[in-house]
Amino acid sequence: MTSPADVPHLTPNQINALVVLMAEARQLTNVELRELAGFTLTGKDNKKLVDLGLVDTDKSRRTFAHELTDEGWRVARQLHTAAPPKQGGSTTRSLFVILSNLHRSLDRLRVSHGDFFKQTDATASPASEPRHETPAPAPASAADVEALVRTAYRELAPAPGAWVGLADVRDQLAHTDRPTLDAALRAMVGREDVRIIPVANTKSLTPRDRAAAVRIGNEDNHALAIGPA
Repeated sequence: MTSPADVPHLTPNQINALVVLMAEARQLTNVELRELAGFTLTGKDNKKLVDLGLVDTDKSRRTFAHELTDEGWRVARQLHTAAPPKQGGSTTRSLFVILSNLHRSLDRLRVSHGDFFKQTDATASPASEPRHETPAPAPASAADVEALVRTAYRELAPAPGAWVGLADVRDQLAHTDRPTLDAALRAMVGREDVRIIPVANTKSLTPRDRAAAVRIGNEDNHALAIGPA
């Protein structure tokens, strides 16, 4: 029987990360986390989960990828036995109610969390079932796209003010259409903490770098820096 003492004190965002990783039962990149749940796992939240041995983070990719460890699965299964953090408010308390009832139901059915959430191969919908078209998402506002650019930059840059290639930024924001992203980048040039420049040594540019350039004025620009110089 696991006691609350076996569950470490976690922030609401750390709890959310464990729950989403458990529910998906697979490795998720920060881009996927943002698309699925509206947040990424970076900074102190990521470090604590890794230090506790709950999450394994692959930092060899341009966008970090995370997966629950065995210990992470154990803690995720037992989150409901601890008191929800006060700063999480009603949302986190409601999540704990769901987790508690999920645990009770799976225990009654004698099904493990791993088996319950295990990914299976996607199958095509039967022809007899009607297809429902997904409504097109509302266009992202300029502020939303700028926020995405800043988040992508923080994940890519080794330090504030460091230069990051626009090709890497575009990879991070692959689901943002190019005209919208270009407009956001042009608008950001006017910010005091933002610099977007061309690469002086054009011979060093790869075809990927050239394709990712944003046209500002009469120049193609290839690199972004946000923060102190």
